This record gives sequence, structure tokens and C-alpha cells, in this order.
Amino acid sequence: MIGHPLQKPRCYPRMFAKLNDKLNTNTELPLVRMSLFLAARSLRSKPINGCARGLRQYSSAVKTGLPLEGIRVLDMTRVLAGPYCTQILGDLGAEVIKIEHPVRGDDTRAWGPPYAKYKDGSSAKGHGESAYFLGANRNKKSLGLSFQHKEGVEVLHKLAAKCDVLVENYLPGTLKKYSMDYDTLRKINPGLIYASITGYGQTGPYSNRAGYDVMVEAEFGLMHITGERDGPPVKVGVAVTDLTTGLYTSNSIMAALLGRAKSGKGQHIDVALSDCQTATLANIASSCLVSGKKDSGRWGTAHPSIVPYKSFETKDGGILFGGGNDRLFGVLCDGLGQPQWKDDARYRTNADRVEHRNDLEAKIEVITKLKTTQEWLEIFEGKGMPYAAINDVQGTLNHEHTKARNMVVEMEHDECGPLRMVNTPIKLSETPPTIRSAPPMLGQHTNEVLQEHLGMSETGITTLREKGIVG
Repeated sequence: MIGHPLQKPRCYPRMFAKLNDKLNTNTELPLVRMSLFLAARSLRSKPINGCARGLRQYSSAVKTGLPLEGIRVLDMTRVLAGPYCTQILGDLGAEVIKIEHPVRGDDTRAWGPPYAKYKDGSSAKGHGESAYFLGANRNKKSLGLSFQHKEGVEVLHKLAAKCDVLVENYLPGTLKKYSMDYDTLRKINPGLIYASITGYGQTGPYSNRAGYDVMVEAEFGLMHITGERDGPPVKVGVAVTDLTTGLYTSNSIMAALLGRAKSGKGQHIDVALSDCQTATLANIASSCLVSGKKDSGRWGTAHPSIVPYKSFETKDGGILFGGGNDRLFGVLCDGLGQPQWKDDARYRTNADRVEHRNDLEAKIEVITKLKTTQEWLEIFEGKGMPYAAINDVQGTLNHEHTKARNMVVEMEHDECGPLRMVNTPIKLSETPPTIRSAPPMLGQHTNEVLQEHLGMSETGITTLREKGIVG
């Protein structure tokens, strides 16, 4: 395999053919790949056996050393699930080109307040940059482009021919009207990984329905198991179905890239919010399949099968205890000053405690109300039992552990100045992901992308801009 480990060459020198054949049998596969890669680097700029160069030149080659360095992504997504997916790819080193409407941009650019205000001297106008947009669009280049025009579609086709991955989140069939569907683009670029994110997938009776996160939460079980025991169903406080869909999609894309490295072929990835929500019901779905019950009910912060495992009120807030087994329950009893509970027949085993849930939980809360949250944290420190304070979001962002893990970083934004943002949670020992660029302004990289990747002239770009095709 020549070039980037995830890039399948269209042609390669015969002198490497035998070495390439070893890819299927050699147990030292990474070494063989690297040997081919190093040998091919010196030949990248030359025609191979009379054909055009088999590998495209990567604009970011050997700059960061990140896992997805050299992979180019055409991002045609908006809002959260898609942008979150492509942000993960960008954090891991991929070059992400975000296609946005040249006037409106991504829908979330208008979602606010809050907005990060523009710094003094900025030429940008408006309220500022939407915090929502800033949360899912770092490490990307913004290309303002309308594909309502034939020339816009031609630009997209040329870009798709030079990309490894395309991610979109339009209703099934929408992009076919613009010849941007998978069947059309695979003819232009057979190695393209084309990921479609929709509410309900490419097939099935709901496939043509639009679907936002909360609708899928409601219809596919999550809301029904979320909320207080005697209360109505409620949505989760963050768009968790969008986020898990973005995670599933990014993982699927990386798997497809590995598959292409073996076969040389791209493929279509169909990811639905409804499927991801169903999959992440996890043990709850398994319980229903085994028991035949409609669901496990709503339990607030409690666990349906473990007691005690919930939050309790303190003198000044709340604390959550996780007595996940009999030994941990004993630790809790000692910390609460009630060692006799360990030998109480009502509480001796988890099954006993589940049976007497209400009685035990009420007794625990009478005691936890006597001290502050911090006092309880100090009592259980180092005891080996899971426990946690219940913090608000600012408390989380300013938490000593958050700081120690470098989960909030500061980055310079061209128009807003210094911005604090949540860092990637991935810690790789050799090639850690990085935040290399702040979320872009609308159309910030239009000229750069069109010139570098398509070789367009300033005059040609100006003409497209005057027609309203780019911005």
C-alpha cells in the first residue's frame, strides 16, 4: 500500500507489486505498509507506468503526525450530529472542508444567545459568533457555496473527486436532485466514503421524515425512561442522540477507511438517529427483551436494579452514591455511621435492598441532610466507593479534575479574540489530537479551498461570487 495508510492508490510501480502482495499474508503488516509508504514518497511527483500520479498530494502532508493526517473530508452537514462527527475527524488530523450556504451558513450560526462578541476593530457585523456553532465546528475550513446553481454543483463534483470522505445530513433523495448522491459520486471517485446521517435512515416507512434529536428521543424510548419516578417523560439535558449518532458515524468512517485500504473501494454509510438511539438503550433494551416488560420505568437518578444507587440531598446541595455491590454497601454504611445496616436482614444483599428500596433510601437521606456536600466528599475520599457531588456546568468546567485533564483550552479566534472551548476527550500517547484552528467565520476559506484544491484563479472566484454561487 503506497502513501497514506488509509489511501488506496489507483496505480503503483510494478517494482513494488510483490511487496504489496505481502499485505495479505505478512504478519508484520504495519512494517510492510510503512516500507511501501516510504518507498513511494520519492515517486509521488512522477508519473507511474505512463499513468497519472496514483496518489494525490496532501496539503497537510507530514505536518502534524496525527492519525488522520492526509485524509480530506467534504462536510455537507448542519446543526449537531454531522458537525460533531466531522469535528472528531478534524481533531484527529483530517482536513475538513465545511460546505455552507454562502449567505446564511450553518443553521446554528443563528442560534443564540449566547454569542461570542466580536473584538474591537473587527470588521464582522452582527451579535457575534453563536456559542452553539462554536461547540461543534473547530478544525474546519468554511467554503460558502450554493449548489442551487450548475456551477456550484460542478465545484462540488471537483471537490468530491479530491476527497476521501463526504458526510451529509439531508433527507434521503435530496442530493440526488443536484447529482451529489452516492451513486453519482462513486463514478467520479470510486474510493469515496460517503456517510449519510438522517433521522430515520435511507430505508423504512419513516425514511422521508425529518427528525431532530428530541423527536427521536421521544419516539424511540429514551424520554420514556427519563425523569422522576412519578413524573412525566422528559428529554435529556443535552442532545445526546445527535452526539451518539456523530460518534457512531465517525467510528464507521474510520472503519470504512480501513476497509478501503484493503479493497481499494469506497462505500456508502447509512446512519440514522433512530437506529443509534435504539442501540444506545443498551442494557435497558436487553432487559425489556428478556422480561417482556414495556420498559424499566422512570427512576430519576436511581437505578432500577441496584440499591442504593442515586442522588441524596445534603445540607447545601446533593451527592450521588453508587453502592454497586454488597462490599460497597458496607463502605457506605460505615461512612454514614450505620455499620449495623450491613447485618440487617432487609439490606444484607442487593436483592434485599431492592425489595426495601424506599425504606433504605429514606433513611440514607435523613443522614445525608445533616452535612454539606463537601463534608461527605471528605468522609468518603479514598474509601473505594463511587460517589460524586452534583455540579452545575460551570462547576464542571472549573472543576480541578477538568483542569488537570486539560479539558478546557483557550484558542485565538480571528474575529472574537481569545475563546475558551471544551477540548477533545481523546488522549493518545503518541499522536494526541489537537485543536489547530478555531471554528471558522462563514466563507473564511472560500478562496483558499478553491485555489489550492481546484486551481481556480482570483478572477474565476470573483465571477462565482458575483453570481452568488460562492461567498
